[in-house]
Amino acid sequence: MTRTGSGGAAKPPVSGWLDGRMLARYGLPGFAGSLMLTIGAFGVGWLPLKTGVVEIAYVEALRGTTLGTLMSRALIFVGVALLLQAWLILGHDLLASRDDPHALTDATPANMTAILVTWCAPLLIAPPLFSRDVYSYFTQGRVLDMGADPYTTGVSVVDGWFQDGVDPMWAETPTPYGPFFLLISRGVANFAADQPALAALVFRVIALIGVAMLVVYVPRLAFLHGINPARALWLGVLNPLVVMHFVAGAHNDALMAGFVVMGLCLAAERHAAWGAAAIALGASVKPIALLALPFVGLEWAGLRSNWWQRIRGWLLAGVVAGAVFLATALLAGVGFGWINALSAPGEVRTWLSPPTAIGMIVGGGTTWLGLTIDNNMAVAIARIIGAIAGAAIVLWLILKPEGRSPVRGCALAFVAVIVLGPAFQPWYLLWFLPLFAVTGLTAVQLRWVILLIAGFSLHGMAESSATSDNLFEFSDGLAILAAFAVVGLVLLVSPRERRLVLGGPLSHGLLPVDAPAQARAEQSVFRGRIGPQEGETA
Repeated sequence: MTRTGSGGAAKPPVSGWLDGRMLARYGLPGFAGSLMLTIGAFGVGWLPLKTGVVEIAYVEALRGTTLGTLMSRALIFVGVALLLQAWLILGHDLLASRDDPHALTDATPANMTAILVTWCAPLLIAPPLFSRDVYSYFTQGRVLDMGADPYTTGVSVVDGWFQDGVDPMWAETPTPYGPFFLLISRGVANFAADQPALAALVFRVIALIGVAMLVVYVPRLAFLHGINPARALWLGVLNPLVVMHFVAGAHNDALMAGFVVMGLCLAAERHAAWGAAAIALGASVKPIALLALPFVGLEWAGLRSNWWQRIRGWLLAGVVAGAVFLATALLAGVGFGWINALSAPGEVRTWLSPPTAIGMIVGGGTTWLGLTIDNNMAVAIARIIGAIAGAAIVLWLILKPEGRSPVRGCALAFVAVIVLGPAFQPWYLLWFLPLFAVTGLTAVQLRWVILLIAGFSLHGMAESSATSDNLFEFSDGLAILAAFAVVGLVLLVSPRERRLVLGGPLSHGLLPVDAPAQARAEQSVFRGRIGPQEGETA
């Protein structure tokens, strides 16, 4: 059986005028939340020392007084809560059965896109929130522009790098980003000159391009897997983590994720060469995107391929991706120093990384007992074990793909690398959430994913402030506890959110809803070689 439609793949229906009532019902609460985030960002967001924005009277009042900081933090908390509530209510109504009075049975991707635009619009002018990585992007672009190699040189070679708002950890640390993103960073540095605040806004526009790619390709990939495109957009793209970290935080992960989903979609639509090229562009933003390439190779080989056909598919995907990656490296004038620089994110120790957390717990215990294994050694050992386990899982997913779609395998591979890796950031969840959204989740799986999104959305509130040292600061552990306490309170007082997360008699998860959708889902699953090929004997 093959996938249907011209070009070898069916396309999802593209329809639906913008619904004013839907925007009022779901868009406006999220818009209000984003507006609060924007106002609060001027008080506690990340602004460089070298900007005139801090001299604006109301910005100075928000940033320079305890009352202003308190008000800004409160706006951040309420804003995230409103975004989360709007997203949960929208999800309940999208997933509700037809006999539910709130059910959105005919929602389209266009409706979801309009709601997302409404939620994101106020943040276009906000200072960066939840992270200041955009300033390192800017300064690393300046490093390349001055003729130095960002893969061997930290940003400290740039005059005034600290005034640009860069985290000091990047002073002597090489960039971990790919050559295509360095080209982008150099272009932004040339455009913004010595205005890092302007550069931050430009990087947000670039991140929005990545979000737009998700908006385009998530519905198409969901349709191929038999999943309702509007529901997939809700879970994979409209979730609060996208708004907080891809839009407000302007992370380059947005561009990488957009290329990954684009590449997997093109490969599933029988355009595997273009898919491999897209994955290569994603990897030349953040090299972790290369994890998706073997799964593009499986699509290239065909879902009924034998071992030799799979090897051929992997080789062809590798050749195309290698050519694209090499071209970007030559254009940027850099080599392959990013391979050695990949350890940079792992230099940050966080309790969110299971191997790192286990290492710190064991190391703390051994140090207290006076044993020779200190904290550093324990963390290193735990990370090595995690890396070996993660690599083994990824290898198994690649070599034993039967019974799941290549896209699903890619999602699971990202989970293994993130959970067992040395570093973990909340926006890393967005590497795989769109892929789970397009391949479907059971009711139980969906509830856990929703809890994960809600928990990390609220956890982000505790790390939203550039001025928290002047007021109060949550540790990771306390933030996690506070986040889940707030989620529990929301579930207690809101029946619709409670039904969405805890389930009920009509909970069906995010799965194919009719026979044609089920057929498409079956067609997307890798089965491997079944019996002799035409013209062969058994």
